Amino acid sequence: MLVSTLLETKPREIITARPTTTIEEAMELLIEHKISCLPVLESDGKLVGIISDKDIFKKIHETKGNYHSLRIGDVMSTNLIVGLPDDDIEYIAGIMDKNWIRHVPIISGDKMVGLVSEGDIIRTLTHRKKIENRYLKMYLDGLSSRDMSGD
Repeated sequence: MLVSTLLETKPREIITARPTTTIEEAMELLIEHKISCLPVLESDGKLVGIISDKDIFKKIHETKGNYHSLRIGDVMSTNLIVGLPDDDIEYIAGIMDKNWIRHVPIISGDKMVGLVSEGDIIRTLTHRKKIENRYLKMYLDGLSSRDMSGD
């Protein structure tokens, strides 16, 4: 399955932040929306970074709780690994596994058009396996019925 097909099935809007967003505001967004990362966009919509709950947790620990003056731009990851709408889901899964990341922003041109999470990958691949198993079972059941009838 292509990433573009997966993105069509995702009803949720992508919650994003700006580099000037405070760490506290970022935490509020993550908690309120029950998500674990925020893509960071400039005012023109260009993706410039990503910040995860783990990044924030690590920074709070490093600063011994003195994080209140920090902005997302001070903490976000800027060495981004991105995908394209025409990428296959299994390719994105491989990127995630190889790089130990949980989210891959999907870009088209210089704009972010989606975000694929580990959960999206698991749901998609699990659904695909269920369908394959069903067809295999139907095929095997069909063979068994023919074998028993003497055909």
